[in-house]
Order: sequence, then structure tokens, then C-alpha cells
Amino acid sequence: MKKLSKPHPNQPAFDWETPSPTLTAKLRMVEIPHDENLPLESQAVFVAEDMWVPIAVVNGNVHILPGVPRLFERLLEHLRPSLLPRLVNPEGKGIYRYLFSTPLPESAVAPYLTDLAARTASRGVKVGSYPRWQKKRNTVTLVGTDQEFLESLVKEVEENVQGTRVTQEDELDTLSDNEEFSQ
Repeated sequence: MKKLSKPHPNQPAFDWETPSPTLTAKLRMVEIPHDENLPLESQAVFVAEDMWVPIAVVNGNVHILPGVPRLFERLLEHLRPSLLPRLVNPEGKGIYRYLFSTPLPESAVAPYLTDLAARTASRGVKVGSYPRWQKKRNTVTLVGTDQEFLESLVKEVEENVQGTRVTQEDELDTLSDNEEFSQ
């Protein structure tokens, strides 16, 4: 940041070496999550030599990009080569995500989903459950690369979560669902 940023016209006297509230604010802009047990290069990816902004990587799979649209777009474009292989498996198949809307609370479907996850893990299926705050319906997901196998699970999942496969999680919400949820 120090090397690549240019002085702002409204801060001509800014100095990187003199402690000040402005320096503190600039340095805060470069703070990212950091795990001292991991190599820095696996946590901060600099994808463009002319940009001081890194992409922060947490747990190897969460990428934190800046909120400034122009920076976000440039960094995402440079990140594309490392993201695309994650979206297509070695056989050239894409990743499929199936959504199920259920009226049941997460605690009611958890035992079934735990069993389903254990039974399908060897086939690369990830099972998720996502409560929807103050909504009457929750979302269950299946993610995997074998579309035919995922399709074979639809009826079973619908029956066991008393739900319906949907294309977006709010698809079965009604106007009354927007009212405050009471327990």
C-alpha cells in the first residue's frame, strides 16, 4: 500500500512515517484475518502487481475481497484462473446445487441430514442446512458434481425433510411469511 498508493489531493502533507489518526486509518485498511500458524502466502494473495490490495484467504476457501467495486472487479478477474478449476471437476462436470424448502426446524431435520451426509460423502456430496431467520421455511442443500446421483436423492430428501425442491430459497414464502415469526 505504501509503495503503490498515491497521495490524496486533500491530504498533501500525509507522511507514512509520522504517527497520526490518518496513518492509523490507512493502516487499518490493510488489516486482514491472519493465522500465525499458516504461511502468509496462503492467507494473502496478491493477484496484480500494480495493486496493493490482496485477496484475504481464510481457511483455504473463504476469499475476502474489497468492497470498492472497481478493485473488487479487477481482483476477481485476476482470481478467475484459480477459481474456475474449483467450479469444474476433473471430468469436466460442473458443480450442482439442489435447494429444498422445508417447514421443519433445523433441529428436526438434523439427524436425517447427518445420516445423509455420511452416506453420500464418498460420492462428493455436501449436505447443508440453513435456517432462515424469522421465516417459516428453512433451506436444505445438496451440492455435488454428479447430477444424476443428486437427482436420485431428490424424492428421499423431500420425504425426510417434509419439503419441496425449489430453485431459490424464498420460492415458497407467502406474504404472511414476511410477518414477524412467532414461536
